[in-house]
Amino acid sequence: MIEEARGRIDYDESGSGQTIVLVPGSCSTGAAWRPVIGEWNGRFRCVTTSLLGYGGTSERRTKDDASIAYEAEILEAVIRKAGGKVHVVGHSFGGGIALIVALRKRVPLASLTIVEAPAIEFLRGVGEYEHYRTFRDMTEAYFAAFEGGDKEAVATMIDFFGGDGTFASWPPRLREYAIETTHVNILDWASAYGFPISPDALATVDVPTLVLCGGASHPAMQRANELLSECIPGASFATIERAAHFMIATHTKKVARMIAQHVEGGSERGSSGTFISHMRT
Repeated sequence: MIEEARGRIDYDESGSGQTIVLVPGSCSTGAAWRPVIGEWNGRFRCVTTSLLGYGGTSERRTKDDASIAYEAEILEAVIRKAGGKVHVVGHSFGGGIALIVALRKRVPLASLTIVEAPAIEFLRGVGEYEHYRTFRDMTEAYFAAFEGGDKEAVATMIDFFGGDGTFASWPPRLREYAIETTHVNILDWASAYGFPISPDALATVDVPTLVLCGGASHPAMQRANELLSECIPGASFATIERAAHFMIATHTKKVARMIAQHVEGGSERGSSGTFISHMRT
């Protein structure tokens, strides 16, 4: 745990070797990465954390101030505690925060891996209005249901990402946590909608970058991440066939293998090098 004046930040580590900081998505904690870490069997020094409002990480945002900068600051604190250049891997909203940290350039990164970041405002900024509207329609329905008293409103969002029936298929403990943290997830969306990312900004990312996407993921998510990879210099893009958004749990072996390959290759090449070019696995 990291203790700061503005609140606590989850911090845990295991293993040895190159340091990988693993950032979970919404409605989750660093524990979401345990299956992937288990696949590596101590091969890397793995640092995990939780985003604002999840696990033991204190919330810093409010309804009136949900700046994504607060999320970036806690991840930067984790990276500083880890020490040295680290490989940052983020899933979903955590992938978006990892990207923001790469753009801010306030901590040293060895590489970046983005696993399906919901780059909503980026879609609008590049004229992908249909895909942008898909996200908007989903969140508007989700927020309205929650405000109307539907305690399982978050299922709308989960099923959007994972496919119909995903929420119902989760173990009771995971469903309960998602319901319990719905108000936090709504702040996550406010943070994401409040931060536009431009192609010009992405062109400044100067670390080896891998963008992973699921072959069965929502088309809007696939398009957003493909475009991210096209705008980041030298970035690699890979699709995991038959996987959807929650691939770190459903396709653990493939995700672990591809991250490891990127981390170990990334330490040996310049920022313009690539090892995957729009590959499917």
